[in-house]
Amino acid sequence: MNLIHRLEIWGNRHHPKWLDIIRIALGVFLCYKGYDFLRNMSVLMSMMERTPFSAFAFIFVGHFVAFAHLVGGFLIAIGLFTRFACIIQIPILLGAVFFVNTSQDMLRPYSELFLSIIVLLLLVYFLIAGNGPLSLKIPAEEPKKGH
Repeated sequence: MNLIHRLEIWGNRHHPKWLDIIRIALGVFLCYKGYDFLRNMSVLMSMMERTPFSAFAFIFVGHFVAFAHLVGGFLIAIGLFTRFACIIQIPILLGAVFFVNTSQDMLRPYSELFLSIIVLLLLVYFLIAGNGPLSLKIPAEEPKKGH
């Protein structure tokens, strides 16, 4: 049995169910942010006027972020491919923390910087801890005994 498999077994035995509720809420929140991002695509279009990047780059990034939040959030919420979905989300949240939210007035009331940092930390946690007991799991194949 390799180290990753033993860590996964240990994580499943020592993963409290209340953390699964936080994982599900995180997934639903990411789905909402993906929908909200699609709904407010005009903000992205207004950013194109102020930067030297091409319009195609902004459109591509905008659609990638929305797709990653929608699909990744759904996968995190149901607990399927949780680590993969977290890996996809982490670069997006790093961009939100370092480029988007710090360029705005981060000391203003209701700043999203604090929320972005919390979501980033939760994604890193679920990348390490995995999905937990309240999740949809794909059954693993039994190891074949040698012939």
